[in-house]
Amino acid sequence: MDQQNTALIADPRAPYVRQRTTRSNFELYGWIFMRASGVLLLVLVFGHLFVNLMTGEGVHSIDFGFVGGKWATPFWQIWDLLMLWLAMIHGTNGVRTIVNDYASKDATRLVLKSLLYLAFVIVVVLGTLVIFTFDPCPPGATAELLPSFCPAAGA
Repeated sequence: MDQQNTALIADPRAPYVRQRTTRSNFELYGWIFMRASGVLLLVLVFGHLFVNLMTGEGVHSIDFGFVGGKWATPFWQIWDLLMLWLAMIHGTNGVRTIVNDYASKDATRLVLKSLLYLAFVIVVVLGTLVIFTFDPCPPGATAELLPSFCPAAGA
């Protein structure tokens, strides 16, 4: 047998030696994040549903005043912010994986992922702004339009 041909086939009994690559572990970390964020999202979403639907009068009590009252405390602002960010990151990562799997052309993949990331940024930025800048008692509003817990509503 020729020496050149035997060099191409590895010895099957030789121990496995991992080849060093320059690849990152981005996909591994994405996979781990999806599992961890999924578990945390379950807690956040079911806590959100319990407070909104099971306490008080249930779905009938959800109105502007209910949301204003919840977002008046930092606890619920952080809760809803975490739910928004984790859901958006989790969903964006899932759709990114689907695009990578099913978009066959590089240009199509680039356009779809660019639109996905743009939508992600818009929703996260606007959602964060709404959560932290929401004011149920804006100054100068007429008293009959304000919720009952606003100081100007009782005047």
